[in-house]
Amino acid sequence: MAARRLFPGLTLVAAAVLAGCGTLAPDYQRPAAPVAAAFPDAAAPAGAVAAADLPWQQFFRDERLKALVGIALANNRDLRVAVLNIEQARAQYRVQRADLFPTVGVGVSGDRVSTETSIKSTYQAGLAVSSYELDLFGRVRSLSNASLASYLATEEARKAVQISLIASVANGYLTLQADDELLRVTRDTLNTRAESLKLTQLRFDVGASSQLDLRQAQSLYESARATYAQLVRQRAQDENALVLLLGQPIPAELPAGLALSEQAALPELPAGLPSEVLTRRPDVVQAEQQLIAANARIGAARAAFFPQITLTATAGSASSELSGLFKSGSTGWTFAPQLLLPIFDAGRNIANLDSAKAGRDIAVAQYEKAVQSAFREVADALAGRATLGEQLSALQAQVKAEQGRFELADLRYRNGAASYLDLLDAQRSLFAAQQNEVQVRALQAQNLVTLYRVLGGGWRQAEATTAAAAPAASAAR
Repeated sequence: MAARRLFPGLTLVAAAVLAGCGTLAPDYQRPAAPVAAAFPDAAAPAGAVAAADLPWQQFFRDERLKALVGIALANNRDLRVAVLNIEQARAQYRVQRADLFPTVGVGVSGDRVSTETSIKSTYQAGLAVSSYELDLFGRVRSLSNASLASYLATEEARKAVQISLIASVANGYLTLQADDELLRVTRDTLNTRAESLKLTQLRFDVGASSQLDLRQAQSLYESARATYAQLVRQRAQDENALVLLLGQPIPAELPAGLALSEQAALPELPAGLPSEVLTRRPDVVQAEQQLIAANARIGAARAAFFPQITLTATAGSASSELSGLFKSGSTGWTFAPQLLLPIFDAGRNIANLDSAKAGRDIAVAQYEKAVQSAFREVADALAGRATLGEQLSALQAQVKAEQGRFELADLRYRNGAASYLDLLDAQRSLFAAQQNEVQVRALQAQNLVTLYRVLGGGWRQAEATTAAAAPAASAAR
């Protein structure tokens, strides 16, 4: 009798042991990266810290920018959704993983059966296991592995969102600085053209200049006014975009920031080898986890071709009278295994397996595309690092030359040694060169931020969380 009572428990233990068997999923192998073995223009100083190991608080030198990044990490809705997606994926994984173990509950049941001669009653109460699947061929474990990989992919997606958010805030901040610099240049140009217009008007009044010179001076002045209005509008729109990233208005009290000309003084980042860099980028790791999940689903689809064994068992008290349900001597158990071997399913299992294999092939293509896109982004940023400095140096020399040309043209015009057309041409060329210099200066700083992002920098959670709290709290105060 004791052995019979232990039989259901031993059966459940054996089921749990069998559930720990392997799966029918194909052995996973990471696809070869379809990119070159090295990045172009990848030279960097020896001993430089890799971007993925460099917290954003150490990469950025501007305290005002650090405060804005901290506010965005605390308030941005896209990042908040990404964090909640992790919680949802974690819960879904726990639900799927629970299928590996029996579900034990307390069950109470009763039934009455009427015959021609009597009415028979049966009452039962005790522990019950309902439809537990013996995972002999790894179907449930494959689904659990797929759910785990999907959860890990969601975690990598959150890292990717954080990296993108930090870079977007930094680039938005640099864009605002460029807008302010362009407004300053335009105001100076507007003042210069207003003085030129005033001088031309005086010369016209005394007959020293033609009406053509006057109209040209008026046109150049109004053109500068229109450019200034356009820049004011553009700055307002760029500020609105930054506010959206922050998730709140820009606080009035923030630490002092660096000038745009100082923003390029960022740490040098080594590009490294593609095989090392790309596998540390969260978006690439996310694509690989999705591939692992698709690979695991093939195991579940293959297991569907084999027998499926489910167990239903109860152990407790049974009595023909409700009052005697829990009396001694009324114990009992039931054990009901069921085996289902698929014979004909109209091709459903084959179609599910084909679908799983196609899903795996799609995931492979998506992973390879993620690797190629990441390689292209890094190569583009490295190309910018190699050429933007030289371009900025040339533009600075051009501005200096155009400034000297304008001063000479203005002096010659005032002394009647040059025509007004020479002065107008010098003004236009100087203004265009100054605008180009500001834009390329901002582009150089933004390219360094982009290089930091595409090399996988900015996702280290411990440093990001610790440093985000202080600037956000200070700004809130």
